[in-house]
Amino acid sequence: GWNGWGCTDNAEAFSYGFQLLSTLLLCLSNVMFVPPVAIAVRSHYLLEAAVYIFTMFFSTFYHACDQPGIVVFCIMEYDVLQFCDFLGSLMSVWVTVIAMARLQPVVKQASAVLYLLGAMLLSMALQMDRHGLWNLLGPSLFALGIMAVAWTARTIRRRHCYPPTWKRWAFYLCPGALIAAAAVLLYAFVETEENYFYIHSIWHLLIAGSVGFLLPPRAKPSGRLGPLPRRKGCGYQLCVNEQEELGLVDPAVASINSICTS
Repeated sequence: GWNGWGCTDNAEAFSYGFQLLSTLLLCLSNVMFVPPVAIAVRSHYLLEAAVYIFTMFFSTFYHACDQPGIVVFCIMEYDVLQFCDFLGSLMSVWVTVIAMARLQPVVKQASAVLYLLGAMLLSMALQMDRHGLWNLLGPSLFALGIMAVAWTARTIRRRHCYPPTWKRWAFYLCPGALIAAAAVLLYAFVETEENYFYIHSIWHLLIAGSVGFLLPPRAKPSGRLGPLPRRKGCGYQLCVNEQEELGLVDPAVASINSICTS
């Protein structure tokens, strides 16, 4: 920000304190990824946890290397740090939404293909244009489409809205979706060069916080619950759905199709 022929006019120059504050905000705001990592590990979403750790690491050191002043610290080449930061951010969105789809065991291979295909296509898109808004919106909308199809198929098969519990909608999905939407709006329409250091820090906090709400619970074996009684008709269907959504019963153990036969 120094001006003049001799670069002596500091009227618009960033002070050392301001540079240090902006760097610390951009770097330390990535600590918000620690809770989603812990939630993912606890729920056995190890691949997702690895992606979040990758994102947290490279976002921290990319922003430490991306500063315009003298508070700069680079552990790798700038271009490598930038690519890994952008890739990790997009992959975090991708793997979270695919995890939310909760594809059935019969198509688990498709889930692995989607993870790998997303990584390859996102890498190609970032090489073409790293700052394009559609690099974020495109994969997000495509993943949301996959999730919508999977949830609709479950809803039709079970004849009940999925996820089946209102608590899941009220305390997890709706707050997570609102936080993620606010993050995207800030990133797309509010962030400028002047407010970058604090708006982008808020983006880190919001996008990481939304992940903690949106990750679904992991289905657990039903050894502690005992055998489930078989009843005629579909009166027991909602109970099985709720237990599965809360992670209390393994979908492979309690087959809804076998219960709902009359």
